[in-house]
Amino acid sequence: MRGLKPVLEGQRIETVILRRADLRFPFPQGFAARLAGRQILGLSRRAKYILAEIEGGDCLLVHLGMTGRFTVLRPDGSRNLGEFYFETGAGSDAAGVHDHVVMALADGTRLVYSDPRRFGMMDLFPSGEAATHKLLRDIGVEPLGNGFHAEYLAERFKGKSAPLKAALLDQGIVAGLGNIYVCEALFRTGLSPTRRAGTLAHGKRVDPRLDVLVRHIRDILGEAIAAGGSTLQDFAGTDGKAGVYQQRFAVYDREGEACTRCGAPVRRRVQSGRSTFYCAACQK
Repeated sequence: MRGLKPVLEGQRIETVILRRADLRFPFPQGFAARLAGRQILGLSRRAKYILAEIEGGDCLLVHLGMTGRFTVLRPDGSRNLGEFYFETGAGSDAAGVHDHVVMALADGTRLVYSDPRRFGMMDLFPSGEAATHKLLRDIGVEPLGNGFHAEYLAERFKGKSAPLKAALLDQGIVAGLGNIYVCEALFRTGLSPTRRAGTLAHGKRVDPRLDVLVRHIRDILGEAIAAGGSTLQDFAGTDGKAGVYQQRFAVYDREGEACTRCGAPVRRRVQSGRSTFYCAACQK
């Protein structure tokens, strides 16, 4: 979202081209017509959703899914964002087979939404209904916000028999935490992903390990943002640049390699359909 704010905020949408009727879900009725001619007043984020406040009282909600991405095409045919400048090369006409939505802005910039697997989605609804929207109303606190602290986790973990990793991935507890960063945070904290979450929320005293866990989650997210995210397959930012945080992984995607802390082999197991990477010797 940080890459989109300087490009979109204050801009007017001239036209919206939909190259198909749906992504994960069908586009709302009149979607393109309701956006055309409207100004984008501001961008914000809630968990993994991008929210754009649209002139006239509407809110555009976007989720990128697993493979969705936005590409900014400048009027001169380049990808140009801040300090980055990239020639678009092949597909620069925004007519690729996976380019599903094209927004033309008043200054000539085009915003192209591409999504090979079409797990992303877009919705448009009255701004006043954001708090009660079915996709937003049950989301937990933001991990970089003031509401995320050890006392909050202790309260939410109380009595939970679910594995600690599953509890941290529960969007109803913490918003927007992903599999990679939870694995990395648990390693830094020395907590096993299979430990029952409730074991950290017993008695009146807050377990000091929760303070450490919160700190590491905040640190890792900050580091990942600064590094442009993690590129494992085809992820890239709006400027076409791949993320580099994967170069700093301590456990994720390192099955069988030596733990950076103790030298024991990093293990992999599947939890709730997701790969978990951890060091059984370091994480208890």
